[in-house]
Amino acid sequence: MDKALYEKGLAIRKEVLGEDYVDRALNNATDFNRHFQELVTEYAWGGIWGSDALEKKTRSMLNLAMLAALNRPQEFELHFRGAIKNGCTLDELRAVLEQIAVYCGAPAGVEAFRIARKVLDEQQMGT
Repeated sequence: MDKALYEKGLAIRKEVLGEDYVDRALNNATDFNRHFQELVTEYAWGGIWGSDALEKKTRSMLNLAMLAALNRPQEFELHFRGAIKNGCTLDELRAVLEQIAVYCGAPAGVEAFRIARKVLDEQQMGT
């Protein structure tokens, strides 16, 4: 493991997904999935998200589109929250979700908007 890349990835992962979520994922790791958690932190978050080639905001919008296309609602919700933290505006997020509906199909768009509404409602209520 590249310790520097891991630490960089850990910081970015916590910044985007939230410290509580990341700490829970790492602290709940078992012998079976610990290496996977390290791999995701080092390569996905340190190597990919840690690159300066794209802004975090752009990466968030890309992730939303890919996760919707792959029908991964739990990850979509997590990354929708991250997109807000990364500075995506409501207009930008709406545009991404509309593009999802056109290119991935209406059901994907419906699900994306449903999840987005849930997250936005929770944020308004302060939960």
